[in-house]
Amino acid sequence: MAETSASGAAGPSNAEDSILKPVQVLYCEVCTFPPEYCEFGSHITKCKAWLAEEHPDLYEKYYSEDALSKKAGALSLEAQSKLEEDTAKKERKAEAKADAEAKKKMASRVTIKRIERNKKKYVTTVHGLEAFGIDLKKAAKQLAAKFATGASVSKNAQGLDEIVVQGDVTDDIVELLEGNVGVLKGVPPDNVVCVEDKKKKGGTSADQ
Repeated sequence: MAETSASGAAGPSNAEDSILKPVQVLYCEVCTFPPEYCEFGSHITKCKAWLAEEHPDLYEKYYSEDALSKKAGALSLEAQSKLEEDTAKKERKAEAKADAEAKKKMASRVTIKRIERNKKKYVTTVHGLEAFGIDLKKAAKQLAAKFATGASVSKNAQGLDEIVVQGDVTDDIVELLEGNVGVLKGVPPDNVVCVEDKKKKGGTSADQ
């Protein structure tokens, strides 16, 4: 039964007080782990720098000299040395991977091709966006909405995914890439190449 006050009105039930409320968990913007688990990731140096700047109280709690001294006190010298070695190894591996991905991006190309169809009709294809982390389906949806036309992901002659947009929108797509509009972000202008595929007599075509 609900509790009653002196006036006879029903008072609040303790049931509301017993309801568990969601816990707000902070996640590191570098490794996405909770701060107390950053040491198990591969970017501990960057994680600590972020935490010290954004949440100095938590940095003091987990990674200050006192906190690290207490943690080290629970480990043998051998275990502590191995932990430091493993952490450094993870960081070197992560940095090498990041450098390799950056070099791969810089060597990649986004090719925008205008293809002539019958009776002066055109389609525009875009290949290579995925190398820059762009979701092709989302990009196709954005282009379809932007130009109010058909846009879909399909395989090209080489069996690679590309976006096919109905109409001649080559220059417009270049502008979207240069402006980092919507999902079309992260492609350096120097990595964009425009080509044209004109229809020759006899029904064949060739890149110009």
